[in-house]
Amino acid sequence: MSDAGPDARSGHRRVLLKLGGEMFGGGGVGVDPVVVQTVARQIADVVNSGIQIAVVIGGGNFFRGEELHRYGMQRQRADYMGMLGTVMNCLALQDFLEREHHIDTRVQTAITMGQVAESYIPRRAMRHLEKGRVVIFGAGVGMPYFSTDTTAAQRALEIECEIVLMAKGVDGVYTADPKLDPTATMFHEISHREVLEKGLKVADATAFSLCMDNNMPIMVFNLLVDGNIARAVRGERIGTLVHTPSGS
Repeated sequence: MSDAGPDARSGHRRVLLKLGGEMFGGGGVGVDPVVVQTVARQIADVVNSGIQIAVVIGGGNFFRGEELHRYGMQRQRADYMGMLGTVMNCLALQDFLEREHHIDTRVQTAITMGQVAESYIPRRAMRHLEKGRVVIFGAGVGMPYFSTDTTAAQRALEIECEIVLMAKGVDGVYTADPKLDPTATMFHEISHREVLEKGLKVADATAFSLCMDNNMPIMVFNLLVDGNIARAVRGERIGTLVHTPSGS
């Protein structure tokens, strides 16, 4: 695992890309093929450059367990429905990568569904990556109450990625929601602890705590800018680097 010190913006060999389900739906319910096509092309460019990339996708374009729970549905059942939504997104991305870009992929899920995906086995996932395949993780961590942000942190640590690339619909981490507060300013670098202490709503606190405790840097950047995935992988100065400086 890489040190999250001053060289954390250097190029990377193995990365975990976290994609929000809402973006897959283009802001609506279901899968927006134009968005998935664009994401697949960017991922293919990264793979063709020799970088190993694994992907975690949310399911918010189909179901959001927490929202369904607010309407009275049992939280556990709502979360499992959300996990199934992530698998649909995984299969969509797999199709575009293989059909349009001839990139070998494997979908691994935390809930057993052998007809459409492999079960999540860390060593097998690492072997796929070593062979140049894209591994797409679905169904979260397989348990309710855990978000796909936490899944991204856990998977990145377990398969020995060097950084979590958290693709959002904004340019990085801001002092406030830039869509609501025009005076909000963006951080270019910030520590995990500062994100938690300031209560910045970039990802859930569990994901940031896990990354902080295990010295895993996170790059938050705008997915909607073409080519940003490759720029993030190369360590270019885009978005916000969240890390724990050496000696902290």
